[in-house]
Amino acid sequence: MAEIVGLREAVAELVHDGDTVALEGFTHLIPFAAAHELIRRAPADLTLVRMTPDVVYDQLIGAGLAARLVFSWGGNPGVGSLHRFRDAVENGWPRPLEVEEHSHAGMANRYVAGASGLPFAVLRGYRGTGLAGRTATVATVTCPFTGEELAAVAALRPDVTVIHAQQADRRGNVQLWGLPGVQKEAVLAARRSLVTVEEVVDELRPRPGAVVLPGWAVTAVAEVPGGAHPSYAAGYSVRDNDYYRDWDAVSRDRRAFAEWLREEVL
Repeated sequence: MAEIVGLREAVAELVHDGDTVALEGFTHLIPFAAAHELIRRAPADLTLVRMTPDVVYDQLIGAGLAARLVFSWGGNPGVGSLHRFRDAVENGWPRPLEVEEHSHAGMANRYVAGASGLPFAVLRGYRGTGLAGRTATVATVTCPFTGEELAAVAALRPDVTVIHAQQADRRGNVQLWGLPGVQKEAVLAARRSLVTVEEVVDELRPRPGAVVLPGWAVTAVAEVPGGAHPSYAAGYSVRDNDYYRDWDAVSRDRRAFAEWLREEVL
């Protein structure tokens, strides 16, 4: 059963040096508050996993937490490049960053395999790309029934998955709605999980299209209103587009980033 705890306590307990950590959420429900607590806690040598490492991962990379990044697309959804990500890859600042790139479908299937307890997933993909030749977690298999050659991707099993959701009840059951992304699969694939929520309620009311994660599948829940800002939580907040646009100038300059980190996070 999930334990309801404070954010600081949860991050300190669940995330350790050298862990593989996934922070998922697509368009909305991106766990920025948890990411900022990670920066304050500063675990070392993390492998960061995310299908779309946007601004939240630019911040984590710039803060020096990431030794490795596993991803399928990287960019600021407002203006384009992630300059802290780029600086780490091109110049090794603030530290060298190893990268492992996949397609969106490949990453999603890797989470599904991890959640299903399978060693790999099979899909039609990666054809016409050079990813398989550069990525050790992509291979080819031959279908035993049709003889078709297919792509196989190794299962993803993060040490910790962190997501944001709208609600949890007092028993640790979590409900999220809107664009679901791969939060469910990422939590079920992980050894440990943290869900930050807008609010803890006495009872979850069923909602059309909602995803419910039972308390037995979640390690910890932390009530963090506004925990997705500058992304949004459907039904609770709206996206802060100015933040995404303004981030470009902050991210471009090392000094500006260091000042932002000192004033806004640390």
